[in-house]
Amino acid sequence: MSDLITGLVFWVLGVLAVVSGALVFRFDSMARATYALAVSFIAVGAALLLLQLDYVGLVTVLMMVMEMAVMAIYMIMFMGMNPALMPMSMVHSRRTALGISAGVFLVLAAGIVTVPWPQRRAAPAADLTASLGETIMGSKMLVMMGISPVLFATVVAAVVLAAPRTRYDRFGDDLRSAPSDPHHGGVGR
Repeated sequence: MSDLITGLVFWVLGVLAVVSGALVFRFDSMARATYALAVSFIAVGAALLLLQLDYVGLVTVLMMVMEMAVMAIYMIMFMGMNPALMPMSMVHSRRTALGISAGVFLVLAAGIVTVPWPQRRAAPAADLTASLGETIMGSKMLVMMGISPVLFATVVAAVVLAAPRTRYDRFGDDLRSAPSDPHHGGVGR
C-alpha cells in the first residue's frame, strides 16, 4: 500500500474509533452502546495492524469482539428482554464525569509532552510477534490456553440458557412421538 493510502486509512480508522467511542455515551441502550464500543475497538485493532503491530492488533480485535459478544449474551440472558429496546442513560453524574475526564486528559497530555521518552538501545528482535507475545504473556500462556475453552463453554451455556425454547420443545414430554409443536408458527412455517 502506498503511504498516502495507508495514512488515509489510518485517519479514517482513527476517526471511526473516536466517533464510535463517543457514541457509547450517546446511545440510550446497553446493546447499542455495546456494539458501538465493539466498533471502536475493531477500528483501534485495525489501526494497530496498519502500524504493523500484528499481535497486539489481532489480540485487541479478538478479545474485544469476544468480550462484547459475551456482554451482549449476558444482557439478554439476565435482563430477560431485548436490551436494545429499553432506553436508559449511559451517563451518570454528567458534570462530575466531564470534569474528571478533562482533568485526566490534561494530566495524560502533559505527561506525553513533558516525559523524556527512552531511545532504542538495541536492535529489535528477529521475530517481533513472538517476542511481544512472550513479553506480554510470559508464564501465563498455559493459563490463557486453559481459560479459552472455559470462556467458549460459558458463551455456549449462556446462549442455551437464554433461548426461550429448544428443538425438543416441539416433541412434548415423549421425545419418541411425532412432532407436535405447542407453539404456533414453529420451525418451518
